[in-house]
Amino acid sequence: MAILVNLDVVMAKRKISAGELSERVGITPANLSILKNNKAKAVRFSTLEMICRALDCQPADILEYRPEEPSPGEKE
Repeated sequence: MAILVNLDVVMAKRKISAGELSERVGITPANLSILKNNKAKAVRFSTLEMICRALDCQPADILEYRPEEPSPGEKE
């Protein structure tokens, strides 16, 4: 996937645990883990807003776009 979630990096910089963040944001630890481990297919803007508020950061601090390399023999 071309979108990477760097939530664990921001959490480490802010010295906040997953349990504390999930409590502050109001999502389950399981859903936070899915997002943190790049397994999420989507994220609601309201959830992203609450995460940014709790971590005092911008969405770009959490989400990163990296173009995927085409597979050998695949047309661009």
